[in-house]
Amino acid sequence: MAAPTVATTREELAALLADARGAGRCVGFVPTMGALHEGHASLMRTARQRIAGGPLVVSIFVNPLQFGAEEDLDRYPRTLDADLEVCAREGVDIVFAPSVEEVYPGGEPQVMIRAGALAKVLEGKSRPGHFRGVLTVVAKLFGLVRPDVAVFGQKDYQQLTLVRRMVLDLNMGVEVVGAETVREPDGLALSSRNRYLDPEQRHAASALSRALRAAQENARYGVEVARDEARAELREHLVDLDYLVITDPDLGELPADVPPGTAARILVAARVGTTRLIDNMELRF
Repeated sequence: MAAPTVATTREELAALLADARGAGRCVGFVPTMGALHEGHASLMRTARQRIAGGPLVVSIFVNPLQFGAEEDLDRYPRTLDADLEVCAREGVDIVFAPSVEEVYPGGEPQVMIRAGALAKVLEGKSRPGHFRGVLTVVAKLFGLVRPDVAVFGQKDYQQLTLVRRMVLDLNMGVEVVGAETVREPDGLALSSRNRYLDPEQRHAASALSRALRAAQENARYGVEVARDEARAELREHLVDLDYLVITDPDLGELPADVPPGTAARILVAARVGTTRLIDNMELRF
């Protein structure tokens, strides 16, 4: 189990990737904010399968631009030593772990990515400016790593959708892969935020995935029934619901009369105690 090579500067990263680029090898990339868990490990495995022996790069960078005024940037867990162990176990070749000054020399950039209308709903409505920060740092990391393939988790489905849109609209030439959400045995989606839940809250949080499953099981009866069954599941537990919506796969509105076989997405966000959790699943009517 070889340890990955750690780069902390742009120059170090470029030097480590120079040979692979010169040989035309495919570069895989998994951007993270650290506090790695099995969900992140699954992204690394998905990336490895896509790059046919080329180098796999994982970034570990807590991005200040995506934290709002009400969110505690300093509270976000930073566990670099443990993260490097996860990367070593998954055969990561390069870990890019830059400082804030390395990513944003001179402070907050003057030019940022405007995320558009999709960034103002769901998570964007609750966290204004969040996706501007996400897309800006992803664009910067894409410019530094220049990956052929980048893997993101479907748990952050709105983020995945926006990254795909950015890559398409700006002709970035990166294949963006969405990997399935990894879950605990009780269905709770893996998240670095789960560590903040006490046992009672942890039990309540599992209602999010049960609500989504209830919608899946009742999708054959239509959108309203699926949504109502999901809400009924959440009402039985101590969760403060932010939103629960059913959309098309690109987060647009579904038609009034949904044809049989139509694919859709159900997304939920709720607070359990002081911890905000999100989840989503595919539906088919």
